[in-house]
Amino acid sequence: MLKPFGALAAFVLSTSLSFAQPAREAEATPSGKIAPELVVLGTLQDGGSPHAGCEKSCCAPYYQKPDPARKVVSLGVLDPSVNKAYLFEATPDLPSQLYLLRQAASFESDPAPAAVLLTHAHIGHYTGLMYLGRESMNAVKVPVYVLPSMGNFLASNGPWDQLVRFKNITLEPLADGVAVSLSPQLQVTPFRVPHRDEYSETVGFEIAGPEKKVLFIPDIDKWERWDTSLVDKLAEVDLAFLVARYPIRLL
Repeated sequence: MLKPFGALAAFVLSTSLSFAQPAREAEATPSGKIAPELVVLGTLQDGGSPHAGCEKSCCAPYYQKPDPARKVVSLGVLDPSVNKAYLFEATPDLPSQLYLLRQAASFESDPAPAAVLLTHAHIGHYTGLMYLGRESMNAVKVPVYVLPSMGNFLASNGPWDQLVRFKNITLEPLADGVAVSLSPQLQVTPFRVPHRDEYSETVGFEIAGPEKKVLFIPDIDKWERWDTSLVDKLAEVDLAFLVARYPIRLL
């Protein structure tokens, strides 16, 4: 049983994927391909650290002495075969997370991510899109992968609709359970999970490289509400990053 609160837990089963670290020479897989790499960019839930209004011991020390390593939940994937960096979630910590992602790369990547993939419309998961706008990066046509309700939310509500109108981002449609290829050796499959869906549906992602798979579920209400067996899902992947707001019984 795992009992952290409001953080992302990693279940490491068998993996050679890398975590955030200084740039180094890319490694090849046993098949000889240049391996995509995973970068953990944050593990905290929406409110970050310190969480606004929290004066408990989990947050109080960080008002006076912030810890730059404590960032809102996000994953990055680097694919040296195409020299591109992909971002899962657009958090309020997006500027520093993009910097960390580029620092971890073994290649020169663009300042903007090659694509952003969003899970849902809660503040820790999409509001970092604002940094792609004209007030900040003024990015050009960054693909943002979303399910239908998430896409409608961004296209119909300010200030996010301005990102679409000014072509800072382009909305790329996802469908539940349908895989999309980000590169010849990187495939992503979204799947619905139960959560508070006030403005959009909520998804997790299965991220598949040439030889390994990663499960990413940064938000879910209760595991027993999901119509999929977590144990079975974990058996299908090499590495899993799961929200652990509630106890998770694996045995």
